[in-house]
Amino acid sequence: MTDKAVRDPYRDGRVWHPRAYRWRRFLNWFPLGLAYAMLYMGRYNLTVAQGALSEHRLMPKDAFGDIFGVGALVYGCAFLLNGPLTDRIGGRRAMLLALFGACGANLAMGWYTRQALLGGSAEAEAIRLVFMVLYGVNMYFQSFGAVSIVKVNASWFHVRERGGFSGIFGIMISSGIFFAFDVNERVLKYTAGSGPQGIDPTWLVFFVPAAGLLAMLLLEAAVLRDVPSQAGHADIHTGDATADEDDRPIPTRQLMKRILTHPIILTIAAIEFCSGVLRNGVMHWFRIYAKEQQGALQAAAQGALGPAPASAWSWALENWGLLLMIAGILGGNFAGWVSDKLFHSRRAPAAALLYGLLTACTVLMFFSLDWPWVLVGAVFFMSLAVIGVHGLLSGTATMDFGGRKGAATAVGIIDGFVYLGTAVQSVALGRLTKLAWIYWPAFLLPFAVLALVLLGRIWHAVPSGGRKGGH
Repeated sequence: MTDKAVRDPYRDGRVWHPRAYRWRRFLNWFPLGLAYAMLYMGRYNLTVAQGALSEHRLMPKDAFGDIFGVGALVYGCAFLLNGPLTDRIGGRRAMLLALFGACGANLAMGWYTRQALLGGSAEAEAIRLVFMVLYGVNMYFQSFGAVSIVKVNASWFHVRERGGFSGIFGIMISSGIFFAFDVNERVLKYTAGSGPQGIDPTWLVFFVPAAGLLAMLLLEAAVLRDVPSQAGHADIHTGDATADEDDRPIPTRQLMKRILTHPIILTIAAIEFCSGVLRNGVMHWFRIYAKEQQGALQAAAQGALGPAPASAWSWALENWGLLLMIAGILGGNFAGWVSDKLFHSRRAPAAALLYGLLTACTVLMFFSLDWPWVLVGAVFFMSLAVIGVHGLLSGTATMDFGGRKGAATAVGIIDGFVYLGTAVQSVALGRLTKLAWIYWPAFLLPFAVLALVLLGRIWHAVPSGGRKGGH
């Protein structure tokens, strides 16, 4: 790597770190995970806001699809700039940029929502246009989050222990989803009618995440470090694709060429495009579907002059974030453990197991739209599978094949494809579900099958670099 002292932690078939190193690494990645969770809270809060604003006829499904689609497109395209930029400036600076920008954008969205609701003259079309701009700004800064995490952790984790990091990454994602859906939903529930003029303060769905983002900005400025040597420890030989290279940065053009001509990275990007379609195709649209079904039940009960019955839809809506968090923790840790322990740090076989489950559950969706508990089970296991795959491929394989010097660019390209898939499903399902909900699983299934086929093409792929652990 360089002439400075570098410790090789891989020996006798295992990775070994001193206790002090493991503790300092925990102080690095745990707050980093909390910061990423807060970014998620300030990203998917739009879905919770849509549920509240749709009751005022201010954000119908097609408007939500367009707003989130624009944000996803901005997020995906921003990686072309922000991935190489993060490889240049370091993950710490990139994370601080993400937290600062997302905090400001959420404050702006909260302020606009408050003005629109209290003014009483807001129109859905005006809200659609303003939110396209503000949410696009939010997603631009959000795009620094994932690349900064992978960039930082690529220097702290050896390739042979990165499957375990996949589980950590899954927990980060899952806790953020819990904050975004359940915590934001409870904020609305417990503050209902407490705004001026007795209006529900929907703007808190943006202000509360902004406060969390500001708190994490201050914490990360104090504790986050890019490499072990900045925290008083020897840097490690990571065993990945660039582990044996010196510390001089790779010119951006050369780095982009290396990533964009790497057949394994390009295949992973195509798989993760499918993951973007499927992950958000479940995460957002199940909640919207359940809310519609719950509303139909309540309307039927009112017509019969009786109380609305308790239902699976109500239970799922109240606990959707918790269900996604449990699914993500289980999926992320399963994928990482299987990858490292059973497949010797090969990522594709573990991902294929999960995609097989996801495909089967997508088929089950066709027959369970009218069977709420069956549908809840199907989307739970779909979420488990796709979050596990996303953590393993975007969070771990990018470090393996991009290496510590190109990790941010690699994850930028791959996560960019995730959000291009997100944009496609967002705009498409926003319109298809207005026609009939059967188009929901029909749209998702081909992407699940395609991802399975692509995983077969990289079944045996492992990083080619590294002295001992990279084989």
